[in-house]
Amino acid sequence: MTFGLCLMGQLSWADRAYVTDSFKITLRTGPSSENKVIAMPNSGEAVEVMDSRENWAHVRLLDRGQGTVEGWVLSRYLINRLPWELQVTNLKAENERMKDQLASIQSAEGEATERGQKLAGELKKTSEALKDLQSKYESLKQGASEYLNLKEEYDVTRTKLETIQKTAKTLTSENARLKSSQRNKWFATGAAVLLIGLFIGLILGKREKKRKSLYY
Repeated sequence: MTFGLCLMGQLSWADRAYVTDSFKITLRTGPSSENKVIAMPNSGEAVEVMDSRENWAHVRLLDRGQGTVEGWVLSRYLINRLPWELQVTNLKAENERMKDQLASIQSAEGEATERGQKLAGELKKTSEALKDLQSKYESLKQGASEYLNLKEEYDVTRTKLETIQKTAKTLTSENARLKSSQRNKWFATGAAVLLIGLFIGLILGKREKKRKSLYY
């Protein structure tokens, strides 16, 4: 009774209240037990407190689909807190929601762990491939350096060879010119000797004829 009186003092107009735990109370047309009963709110059912008078509260039933229902109930049967049964129901629903959320988190964590392991494996392979590429790059770099040195030596040698070939070509051409000139000189000398020989032969022939003519 004392608890109910304390609750009466706490109720005010337009506050939300609940039918106390484990009760089914009467909703009457007026603030008296002699008034007509118009409904039987269940324990935990929500009501809106419209007014209060002595030990009675004028309330409107909430969450009912048959339209607005208003009446008077004893104030001691109303409480401001959520009834235990509803709290338990809500806690169960919240617990189920948290279980589902935890399962989702665990699933996401498992997937994240799997992705992390996969990424770690790919990172390891990539690191090894990068290390191999760096080794090949260093080898190519060293080979390129040697290639450039060889190419430089080749270019120098090729330039020298071209110079020598040009010189040899010039000498060959000069040698051929000299040989041609020498042949011409020998040919002219031979022709001159032949002509002189013929000339001497003619002279000697004439003298021989004259000598023979003197004998005969």
